[in-house]
Amino acid sequence: REGTCPVSLRLDAESWKHEQGLPPGAQACVTRTNRTGFLCHDRRSCIPASGVCDGIRTCTHGEDEDEALCRDAPRSLPGFLVARCGDPASWIYSDQKCDGTNHCGDCSDELSPVSACPPCGPGWWRCPPTVFKYCSCIPRSLCRDHVQHCSDWSDEYSCPGL
Repeated sequence: REGTCPVSLRLDAESWKHEQGLPPGAQACVTRTNRTGFLCHDRRSCIPASGVCDGIRTCTHGEDEDEALCRDAPRSLPGFLVARCGDPASWIYSDQKCDGTNHCGDCSDELSPVSACPPCGPGWWRCPPTVFKYCSCIPRSLCRDHVQHCSDWSDEYSCPGL
């Protein structure tokens, strides 16, 4: 019958995770800084995506460093933890996307349309940066510091600073 799937082909989320060798219950959460996170098994601790498989056991039971989860990153990581860069071979953790820093090396994690990042936040100034660490915004703390950070010098002459 159209629109149905044979029972033998149905997998619930936990079965799929088990089949992939992922720890049961790997779930997304939102961190205190409003970023994508990994929910620890205690269902209380939400660690940033970039805190998973970083060599430091952050979750009480160490599930953020689980061998099955980390053995073949990014393929072994749940999709909610990973963001692809403009170069398909490159990836970053999802909480590093749209954070103002050029993690991908080509600014694809910061510039639209690939990343769909919102405009610069209140602590940032939009300009064409001279430092490749930033893509389209610089921290306002760099404004009016007598050092050129924007190719048009707007950080020294137009930016109101903090």
